[in-house]
Amino acid sequence: MNKQEFMGKLSYALANMPSEEKNDILYDYEEHFRIALEKGKTEEEAAGDLGNPEAIAKAYKANAAINKAEADKSVKHITGAVFAVLGLGFVNLVFILGPYLGIVGALLGFFAASVGIVVAGIVGVIAAIFQPVLPEIISMPVNQGAVIFAMVGLGCLGLLMFIGCCYLAKLLYTVTIKYLKFNLRIIQK
Repeated sequence: MNKQEFMGKLSYALANMPSEEKNDILYDYEEHFRIALEKGKTEEEAAGDLGNPEAIAKAYKANAAINKAEADKSVKHITGAVFAVLGLGFVNLVFILGPYLGIVGALLGFFAASVGIVVAGIVGVIAAIFQPVLPEIISMPVNQGAVIFAMVGLGCLGLLMFIGCCYLAKLLYTVTIKYLKFNLRIIQK
């Protein structure tokens, strides 16, 4: 592959990147070719040394997605970054997607459990309050005051659990960004 073919493929693969970033990348690779030619290499040798232009573009896109996710924290951006890094190779599918989906699933489960505990506490308090009015429907074998106290405690436990899940979600976001950067550095070597 000569310089023109390499640059054409790289430009095409970088098509959906912002034009300023794309032009900077293309300029860098023009410089690589210029330096290689000054050292006496042919265009084909220089292109072979640089590697596959599609893979190069995927690495730049993954890096851009990670930077975007780091700058603007949202589920959309972190998901985009994870899938951009996944696109770099099959090994990433095993080492990133599996554990990531497992951890996200567990975190969603904890969020659901905390909401369920809060709702159970609220329903328990309401049931204890209305038990004297509706004794046929709501039966309580223990003291009404004890039930209210226990259900308020249960609701508070659910709220604390929800707050803890929020902190865990922030931590997961930060750790995911760091792991994706680490993974990208390993792939680019």
